[in-house]
Amino acid sequence: MTTWPQISIDTERGYRMCFGCGPDNPIGLKLKFRWDGKTARAKITPGEFYQGWADVLHGGIIMCILDEAMAYAALFEGMHCVTARMQVTLKRQVSIGETLIATASITRKTRKLVETKAAISSKDGALVAEGTATQFVTNTSTSSKEDKAQNNG
Repeated sequence: MTTWPQISIDTERGYRMCFGCGPDNPIGLKLKFRWDGKTARAKITPGEFYQGWADVLHGGIIMCILDEAMAYAALFEGMHCVTARMQVTLKRQVSIGETLIATASITRKTRKLVETKAAISSKDGALVAEGTATQFVTNTSTSSKEDKAQNNG
């Protein structure tokens, strides 16, 4: 028998300081996701505060964007999750100031786990990075997908 971890997330206090999407985090990415019923999507143009090597976006920021996108795919489906496992493939470096499009969707879900996939592309459609994740469902939300989409931007 599997013993699931007891994880508590304070969803009442919200996400306002989240590094990925929090509007009040002064150093955060401030990602704003939209939902079309199947895919979470956000656009970002990372600035110099997110670089690794000179004029190159840090790979950890790329992974953060993928993680946030996959979390939003689950959130739009009414599930609060934490990432249990994530695999990422970086396809090419990204220049600071380059506009990116992040997309994510659910590939499988059970009562306690959600599997997701995500991609980041340049605005001309060239693939920059892709990833998959297994997320642990901590609880389900009572608000609608439309409420989440409206509250995020």
